[in-house]
Amino acid sequence: QVQLVESGGGLVQSGGSLRLSCAASRYALDIYAIGWFRQAPGKEREGVACISSSGGVTYYGDSVKGRFTISKDDTENTVFLHMNNLKPEDTAVYYCATALCPYYGDYGPQILNRYDYWGQGTQVTVST
Repeated sequence: QVQLVESGGGLVQSGGSLRLSCAASRYALDIYAIGWFRQAPGKEREGVACISSSGGVTYYGDSVKGRFTISKDDTENTVFLHMNNLKPEDTAVYYCATALCPYYGDYGPQILNRYDYWGQGTQVTVST
């Protein structure tokens, strides 16, 4: 059983920064790639960023490339999402989950959930 707990969300002005944390159960990061996903009201869930279990592979969705950075600290069993230059359209509930990082399908590379382990989510709101 993998447990994931997000933290670090909040309210920030447009152009500001936040750092989200995903605390994982012991050894989870050694085994699983972890992805950050987000879902805004009325919109489909979107894969934002992911990092492989080794940390050697990272992948970003087009909407956040150049603004978000994913990293991990295996000693703290934590994955981070550093979000810079936030925009109102980044407003969503952010989830971390075990992931395919990335999945290469017919539609090109995608960040997809794998094994259905999810955190409870953390709200990020970006004001204008």
